[in-house]
Amino acid sequence: MASNQPLFQPLPAVQPAPDTVSVQVDGAPVRMSRQASLAAGLLAAGVTAVRRSPVGGEARAPYCMMGVCFECLVHVDGVPNQQACLVVPQEGMRVQTLRSLAASESEGAHV
Repeated sequence: MASNQPLFQPLPAVQPAPDTVSVQVDGAPVRMSRQASLAAGLLAAGVTAVRRSPVGGEARAPYCMMGVCFECLVHVDGVPNQQACLVVPQEGMRVQTLRSLAASESEGAHV
C-alpha cells in the first residue's frame, strides 16, 4: 500500500432503501423496516409511548430494546402483552398500544 493512500475509505453515500412493510398501529397505517424490531419501527415512526405505568400513569416507551425491561408491551394481532422489541414486523400486522387500550377502556367506563 502506498503511503499516500488513505487508510479509511468513506462508505457510498447512496444505500438501498430497506425493505418495508405496512403495519396498522392503533388503526393507522405505518410503514417500517422489516429488518428491525417492531419497537424500533414504532420509535422511528414517532410512536414514543406505547403504554402507561400501572403505578403512576406515566407514559412508557421501549427502553432496553432486548427483551429485559418489558416497557414495550403491545397487543399484536390480538395477542396481548407482546414485547415489541422481540417481534419482527410483518405486512398487515395489527398492533394496538396498551396506551390506546387504556384510553378506550377509560372512555367506556364513563359511558
